[in-house]
Amino acid sequence: MIESPQDAAWLQQALALAHQAIGLSEPNPRVGCVLVGGHGALQGQVLGQGHTQQAGGPHAEVMALREAEARGHSTQGATAYVTLEPCSHHGRTPPCADALVRAGVARVCIALLDPNPLVGGQGVARLQAAGIEVSVLPPDHPVAVGARELNIGFLSRMVRQRPWVRLKVAGSLDGRTALSNGVSQWITGEAARADGQQWRARAGAVLTGIGTVLDDNPRLDVRSVAVARQPVRVVLDARWQTPPDARLLDAPGEAWIMGLPPADERAAQARLALSARAQVLDTPADPTGQRIDLGAALTELARRGVNEVHLEAGARLNASALAGGWVDEVLVYLAPCLIGPGRGLADLPELSTLSGVQRWRFHEVTPVGDDLRLRLRPLSPPGF
Repeated sequence: MIESPQDAAWLQQALALAHQAIGLSEPNPRVGCVLVGGHGALQGQVLGQGHTQQAGGPHAEVMALREAEARGHSTQGATAYVTLEPCSHHGRTPPCADALVRAGVARVCIALLDPNPLVGGQGVARLQAAGIEVSVLPPDHPVAVGARELNIGFLSRMVRQRPWVRLKVAGSLDGRTALSNGVSQWITGEAARADGQQWRARAGAVLTGIGTVLDDNPRLDVRSVAVARQPVRVVLDARWQTPPDARLLDAPGEAWIMGLPPADERAAQARLALSARAQVLDTPADPTGQRIDLGAALTELARRGVNEVHLEAGARLNASALAGGWVDEVLVYLAPCLIGPGRGLADLPELSTLSGVQRWRFHEVTPVGDDLRLRLRPLSPPGF
């Protein structure tokens, strides 16, 4: 177990480093590592530190080891503080557990175990087999909770084989996201819009529906935040109606269009035309045969390495996602204004009794400029 408050403090520093991997490491988890001297003049001193780089690049442990080497520090007898269990398998890079063994560290303190079936305790076992002392934070420790939250999409993909879905809406006190004529710029203030860009930046994919594309012609890219990697822009477009000049096809990064297998020549030709601008993905239909199976679409996104989905859509797709139980978190920017008749956040079916309402819990309530940011999650935990 973690032996001292200092151990927890070093892990907190590693967690701060891990946050620097947001918008960079996808689909790999966001991990930070701090190497601390274990004896001699460097006892208790930072030898090296780092965070996960882009996919195919070095992981946090390797970055920390490289920095220690560049500074001329020996890592014999050192302690490695890492926010996620070191990997034990060959992927795009060699196992980090082996790198720590070769470096001669004496202890490894871990904030969170890795549920990846290719790791799943094997990293710890490999370290212990080499005589290295391994400590793991209890799951309810604040740093462990922070490491989990930072990688909640990766954990979801590993355990549930689907991304973590965050539905984002901005609206008025009376629940309107736009006027009846569709005008919505701007209900919330500049600070809330900038904050929304931060959440968009941390996602692997920004997802919307064809209705939003036809009505608003959005770009869906990250603009006000510096990112090394743009989220993939994904459109659910059952009948391949996305215009060839849609702005989301021009924005930097990739665009994916997910639609039903073409049922006629028009759809086939439209799909072919879109394939020159975006990646087109045939997706199964739901039981009605008319709409895309949202669960199948999310499974496919997970298969392609998407950890977090940022859903920015209209009331119909929002309702489908909510009714299907696919939404893990609702991100609401609430403006202190009243609109009256207008568009709602989700076209949910009418209920006759309150027993059928969807109930959520407040996960976070934070003022952002003149608005409120609400994060809500289902009453039942996701099971991982």
